[in-house]
Amino acid sequence: MINSDIQKARKLIEKKPYLVWSTQSYDKLSPERILESVISYGDWVDFIKLTEIFGMKKCAKLFEVISGKRRNNLRPKTQNYFSRYFRKYA
Repeated sequence: MINSDIQKARKLIEKKPYLVWSTQSYDKLSPERILESVISYGDWVDFIKLTEIFGMKKCAKLFEVISGKRRNNLRPKTQNYFSRYFRKYA
């Protein structure tokens, strides 16, 4: 992943601090954490902006990493929806 893409995604999160309310260190957020926060707490526009920054295939790969962890912040319905969404569109 290109570093400039990560910086753009961090700026997106920085403009909406309610997406990652547990930190003020936006410059240290990983791409996985950014995607997880947008999927969990953002709206559809936030998700579309993030897919424009990272690309649909990269978001799908990041989602696989997130959903494969034993612990994540995704609700079961949200995880089910996005697993189907990425299966269809990525």
